[in-house]
Amino acid sequence: MKRYIPVLLVIALLDACQNNRYEAAIPNVAEKVNAYETFHLTTDLSILSDNQKEMLPLLFKAADIMDNLFWKQAWGDKESFLSNIDDPDLRRYAEINYGPWDRLNNHEPFIKGVGPKPLGSKLYPEDMTMEEFNQLPNHDKANQYTLIERNDKGKLTVIPYHKKWNEELTLAADYLRQAATLADNEAFRKYLNERADALLSGDYYKSDMCWMDMKDNLIDFVVGPIETYEDRLLGTKTAFEAYILIKDTAWSARLERFAVLLPQLQANLPVNAEYKTETPGSDSDLNVYDAIYYAGDCNAASKTIAINLPNDPDVQMKKGSRKLQLKNSMQAKFEKILVPISDIVIHPSQRQYIDFDAFFENTMFHEVAHGLGIKETINGKGTVREALKKTASAIEESKADILGLYIVTQLAESGELKEKDLMTNYVTFMAGIFRSVRFGAGSAHGKANMIRFNYFLEHGAFSKEPESGTYRIDFEKMKQAMNQLSEEILVLQGNGDYNKALTMIESMGQTGPDLQKDLDKINNAGIPVDIVFEQGPGVVGLE
Repeated sequence: MKRYIPVLLVIALLDACQNNRYEAAIPNVAEKVNAYETFHLTTDLSILSDNQKEMLPLLFKAADIMDNLFWKQAWGDKESFLSNIDDPDLRRYAEINYGPWDRLNNHEPFIKGVGPKPLGSKLYPEDMTMEEFNQLPNHDKANQYTLIERNDKGKLTVIPYHKKWNEELTLAADYLRQAATLADNEAFRKYLNERADALLSGDYYKSDMCWMDMKDNLIDFVVGPIETYEDRLLGTKTAFEAYILIKDTAWSARLERFAVLLPQLQANLPVNAEYKTETPGSDSDLNVYDAIYYAGDCNAASKTIAINLPNDPDVQMKKGSRKLQLKNSMQAKFEKILVPISDIVIHPSQRQYIDFDAFFENTMFHEVAHGLGIKETINGKGTVREALKKTASAIEESKADILGLYIVTQLAESGELKEKDLMTNYVTFMAGIFRSVRFGAGSAHGKANMIRFNYFLEHGAFSKEPESGTYRIDFEKMKQAMNQLSEEILVLQGNGDYNKALTMIESMGQTGPDLQKDLDKINNAGIPVDIVFEQGPGVVGLE
């Protein structure tokens, strides 16, 4: 017997569904979308072998799985969320931000009815108290590859990523193993197989060590749960991401000589001996790549232009780290964002010093700086990351920013950077602060840039011309402030001084009214806040 639903009930149900559609909480969504400059992420694939070209679609598929897993960590179900947004601009902005919160505006919600973003995203229960967490008798609760949920009795429970998302990670591992059969390079083949195993076991140490042994492969694939930026509650849980990279052999050759200088750079840090006792791993290397795909965490709002990995301090102590410069993304940000910003905020007499090579060097040595200093506190508080808790990421980014400029200065003054005019690095560095500070206080990188700006302001590293409203760099004062801030942060990390780190972020990691006026001027000029990618197999010519 057929059963018919009354027409009025159907209408009521449709109305209820319509009422559940997501609507914008802000009036200028189209402007928000347009604030991201579209960039086609591609490169010349003619240098690759047939096997390598055949491998790439498998890597794209694995990367897409990482992308979907990051959606689950950041918000929940991607498809059900996006399918309930009718406005194409609103849907596009949600895609850029991987959810309804504006990552470059302190995670403010831009969709009606959505509350504040949970500090722990979906990595912890939203109603979890720190007392509950501290009392949870499970030593894996702070493990970076686990999440915390409530069981059917409402009690906290610890679930490893590889068990929570076993189906997805099994498929991703299968793609990696298929790709490994096509690898011309033995080290890359070994890494892909080990990384596949790691996705299913939650033990990434061996695959990280294998990744460090890759020196000559033209394709690189960074994949897995890696950075902790998404965890703003405790700063320990990692988020899924992936990069597909093609090596620029010519530019990489220019950087080879700097890797052997790491022990010397460590020894020359501006701190007492106890804060630089660790020796950077001898297998560290510097290479340049064109990125052809970003997925997950690294693709959310602001785009990474350089990578320093692995994060595991044990791997760094034994092998060092690899510093990967993403040249095509870097060039896009320099041309589309940094140069126009400098035309607004840098004094006309110093705009001649805005230079891509200086931007590249500042970015590269930022990544080098991540591998310097110490990973273990000097007073038994454990690792720096453990001791600094939720402040660890912002302080580490602050260290890398300021210490990167310190390293450039050291290399130039020792003659390692031939015919170097450091004013190009200093002025470009200053303009770069205005580019990155737009990432907002919700980002570790944004906090780091604000700390640096406010520190420079206090120490007279620059002056602002009242008539033009532009900044003029004082080279000597900026150099002095750079040395002092480098020392302060290295000592803070070595001491594992959480309270001092928290004070630094709270007092200096904020945007003051004068800086906000400058940022408003930049925004009103229509300068992109960041880039967004057209990317995928079709963009690079694989379809």
